[in-house]
Amino acid sequence: MRPLTLLTDFGNRDVYVGVMKGVIAQINPKLTVIDLTHLLPPQDIAAGRFCLMDAYPYFPNGTVHVAVVDPGVGSQRRCIAVEFTNGFLVGPDNGLFSGVLSQSQAIAAVELTNADYWRNQQPSSTFHGRDIFAPVGAHLASGVPLKNLGKEIDPATLVKLNLPECTLVESGVVGCIQYIDHFGNLVSNIPENYVQGKNWHVTVAGLNVEARKTYSDVKIGDVVALVGSHGWVEIAINNGNAQSKLNINLQDTLKVEWKR
Repeated sequence: MRPLTLLTDFGNRDVYVGVMKGVIAQINPKLTVIDLTHLLPPQDIAAGRFCLMDAYPYFPNGTVHVAVVDPGVGSQRRCIAVEFTNGFLVGPDNGLFSGVLSQSQAIAAVELTNADYWRNQQPSSTFHGRDIFAPVGAHLASGVPLKNLGKEIDPATLVKLNLPECTLVESGVVGCIQYIDHFGNLVSNIPENYVQGKNWHVTVAGLNVEARKTYSDVKIGDVVALVGSHGWVEIAINNGNAQSKLNINLQDTLKVEWKR
């Protein structure tokens, strides 16, 4: 058996997550089921993409990740499962998996066309998480081969989110904000390897923000740039919310500049 994780934008008020777990338990009550988060902003595929990409490396080989942020549920978008060297992804083909795909090469992918592995032959048009993704994930985690779940598709055809990429320039790196966490920390799309061993600062929203190692390297209420635990350059405020104080939002531009 393989561990199974769940990531959704369903929240904790309603029974949706619990129902998915019930479906999984009906198929195999012995599976280990781990919640990544269910508090993603509703319909925010980009946030789901980042959180899934951030969590993916920390699980054992073979882990099955069921991710459902699915504003196109019931439409013509594909239901898919993807196999990698060290795990599987199950969910909608809407760009949610593009973060993992940017860092790991897919071995194989299928469209989930075999209804034998769904909860029933006529899934709800509004809850594929319950009727397709949760049961498929449970079967996959129980050892069902990927090829049994549907027709093979080319991993190169999987949907990718159209997000800006960081760009290396003579004086530094130009990037953007790709995620804003619970604390209001502004996570950029500039990876740690661009700044390792360099003396740098960040210019954003008309500010020059000095780079430090920890939040507490600046006074409470001051702005700081650092590499977060996720491995990306971020902007934060010590004991504060950088997004609300600086009025910076997703995909806003920032620049890492080398200091001479």
